[in-house]
Amino acid sequence: MKIKPLGDRVVLKKVEAEEKTASGIILTGAAKEVPQFAEVVAVGSGTVDGKEINMEVNVGDHVIYNRYAGTEVKLKNEEFIVIKIEDIVGVLED
Repeated sequence: MKIKPLGDRVVLKKVEAEEKTASGIILTGAAKEVPQFAEVVAVGSGTVDGKEINMEVNVGDHVIYNRYAGTEVKLKNEEFIVIKIEDIVGVLED
């Protein structure tokens, strides 16, 4: 089963929250930060109200998104988030 986003939506695979700080402190469930980094797994067609928009991300891109954006979905023990393209604030590049 796959998620096919419609219009200006993008499907992201959430990145696991850090379990340890840079200094080696192990974090409990409540102390973990909500991840804002994700990998793009599907991109919609880029149409909104019959107008075509530029979808600036591609499958495989690593992106930063607004913290409370989108709809969380769980399929086969994997967590995804479906968001509008406008909620992606940047693409991570090497």
